[in-house]
Amino acid sequence: MTDIEVGTVLPSITATFTRQTLVRYAGASTDFNPIHYSDAAAAALGLPGVIAHGMLTMGTALRVVTDWCGDPARVLSYYVRFVKSVPVPDDADGATVTFGGTVTKMEDGIATVTVEATLDGVKVLGGAKAEVRCD
Repeated sequence: MTDIEVGTVLPSITATFTRQTLVRYAGASTDFNPIHYSDAAAAALGLPGVIAHGMLTMGTALRVVTDWCGDPARVLSYYVRFVKSVPVPDDADGATVTFGGTVTKMEDGIATVTVEATLDGVKVLGGAKAEVRCD
């Protein structure tokens, strides 16, 4: 990881979140909030339907960085702001989110990577940045 420059584009990934994905994540995280499995509960709060867990979206977005740098221990910090929820329909297709990243700063062996996550071309994360040790 020595030839990294500002403007380096990381390989993008896509992830499909289905209701089954949400059930599995709920079990692993113990986040059983009904907005992640019940359309009625989600609608009662004004949501468009069941939504993916924010931390699931955030964690999946970081895979762009960890896949690129090869070692999760290189990630020094990570920040995201949730700007849109990820509605997950009750069908086999689910919701497909695209994740990407670009090196936006390189200083003292630390790369700042701006991470993007979009659903149907709409950003779901804002201001997402990771700092990665590159030496």
